[in-house]
Amino acid sequence: MQSQDRLRIALLAAYAIGLHAIERLIPSPVPWLRFGLANIITLTAIILYGFRTGLMITLIRVFLGSLFLGTFLGPGFVMSLGGGTVSTIAMAGTYRIFRKAFSPFGLSLVGAFFHNLTQLSLAYLLFVRRYEVILYISPVILFIGIITGGLNGLICSIIVKKIRS
Repeated sequence: MQSQDRLRIALLAAYAIGLHAIERLIPSPVPWLRFGLANIITLTAIILYGFRTGLMITLIRVFLGSLFLGTFLGPGFVMSLGGGTVSTIAMAGTYRIFRKAFSPFGLSLVGAFFHNLTQLSLAYLLFVRRYEVILYISPVILFIGIITGGLNGLICSIIVKKIRS
C-alpha cells in the first residue's frame, strides 16, 4: 500500500469517525438506532477508491469509534462491526456486479438493508433470543433504514459528483 493510499484511508476514516461522533449527539427516536452518517464516507470510498478502501474505513471507524466511546467489545461494538462489515461487502459487491444499474442512492439502500438485517440477526442470536421481539421491531427498523439510507445515498451522490467534476 502506497503512502498516498494510507493518507487517503486515514483522512476518510477521520471523517467517518467525526460523523459517527456527531451522530451520537443527535437524539434517537429508538434506543441504539442511528442514522448511519459515517456510511456516506464508506460508500463514497467504495465508489471512488474500491472495496478495500471502503472496508478499511469501516473497520477503522468501528474499532477507533468504540475505543473513544468506551464501547469496545460491548454489544454496540458487536452490532456495529457486524452491520458495518456486511453492509460494506454488500454495497461493494453490488457496485462491482451492477455498476451501471445502481446509483449511490440505490447502493446506500442496499447497504442500509444489509446493515439492519445483520444487526437484527445479531440482536436475536446474541442478546434478545425472542423472535417475536425481532419480528415486532423489524418493520420499524427496516423502514427507518430505507429513509436514512436514501438520504445518505443522496448526500453521497452529491459528494461523488463534486469530486468527479
